[in-house]
Amino acid sequence: MYLLGEQPAYADAWVNRLQAVAPQLLQDLVPSAPALEFEQVTDLGVVLDNAHLYYIERGLVHARMNERNLFYLHEGDLLGWRLDSYLPHCQFSSDGPVRLVPYARDAFLAHVAKRPEALQLLVEYLTGQSVLLCDAITRLKQPEFRSSNGFKQVASGETLITEGDDADHVFVIIEGHAEAFVDGQKVGDVAKDEIFGAMAVFTNEKRSATVIASEPCTVMLIPRDQFLSLTQTNPRIAHSLIESMARRIDLLNRQLTAADSSPEQS
Repeated sequence: MYLLGEQPAYADAWVNRLQAVAPQLLQDLVPSAPALEFEQVTDLGVVLDNAHLYYIERGLVHARMNERNLFYLHEGDLLGWRLDSYLPHCQFSSDGPVRLVPYARDAFLAHVAKRPEALQLLVEYLTGQSVLLCDAITRLKQPEFRSSNGFKQVASGETLITEGDDADHVFVIIEGHAEAFVDGQKVGDVAKDEIFGAMAVFTNEKRSATVIASEPCTVMLIPRDQFLSLTQTNPRIAHSLIESMARRIDLLNRQLTAADSSPEQS
């Protein structure tokens, strides 16, 4: 198995190690049928069956799932471990000549079971491929929500955001409570678990309000770029943000309505 894109040296070493395992597993086992040869094939799943494993004797086989290329197999790899209909479909194809040698699955398993050292090799082979895929996913996956964020302890009365400052972070109060002010006038409250400071991040403008802790708080700071990425990849965050903004807009509207309807001061 080879992973698409650049991979670290330790992954290359594991790939080379695994390529030598399959021939050892198949040692002294007779193929169950003549080899299958293709000049080019779009979907090997059409011609392969669950009763066999296939040793790639020559050629390159591409693996694709959900319209995305994942990895490719080549000489020395085994193909066809699981083709169950209830599993997500992984399409195997080849752009050039490929030669597959079939081995009956049951005969293969019985052959391996007779030799303790072969069982160890089989575990190493399957585990090694799983580790390679997990390693690739780890390096490609978006950072977790809290993986690289900073946490800050804030005392009562301390300013979290200052009106007019640049917006380089979004904030979440993990514990505590804060209040928002515009031109010295209180315009709202910021409760626990509420996202704040996002509007200026979205609009790329200066901070429109000052936020001050009304009690000791634990605050999470999310860098601007990471937050924008998270709103695109995590619908729950975007939904929570929309709800928070809607509540604030509704509160401001009610405050403005109350101010307009109040009697003028003499």
